[in-house]
Amino acid sequence: MNKSLVKLIAIAAAGAVLAGCNPTLRTHGYIATEEEKPQAVETGTDTKASVLARLGNPSVKGTFDEELDSDTWYYMSAVRQRFAYLRPIIEDRTITAISFDQDGQVTKVAEYGLEDSQYVNYVDRKTPTRGRQLSILEQIFGTLGRLPTDRIGGQQDVPGGAGGPGGR
Repeated sequence: MNKSLVKLIAIAAAGAVLAGCNPTLRTHGYIATEEEKPQAVETGTDTKASVLARLGNPSVKGTFDEELDSDTWYYMSAVRQRFAYLRPIIEDRTITAISFDQDGQVTKVAEYGLEDSQYVNYVDRKTPTRGRQLSILEQIFGTLGRLPTDRIGGQQDVPGGAGGPGGR
């Protein structure tokens, strides 16, 4: 092999390694256009219909708003950076909350960013189940001898649906 071919292969390999180390940016959620941004919604002027026509369906609708006589739509977007095998890092997050009154008029537009985020610690406890704890062998062999063999095919109340309604 000549030296120029070896150099070319070395440069190509180094380029491939460096290209593999580049972070990958991915956008998730609602992607606003330059003309129609959720932040441009005006209180008192816009309604549910105009917001829906301009921005489309929201990412999430408020769950517990019915009790408060209002409705809130959330338009969320996030940009994540992924570097090789490491956990993704959120570079940017925007959440726009648009609140409506009972008549469908926009009453409030709030924007939240990455700096407004809060970490939530999940509790990993499990809810205990009542009843007897069965061993693996009891679970496997516990149903042996319990099937009513004289009723299979002709009755409606056989476990597992054999001979169900209209099975005669």
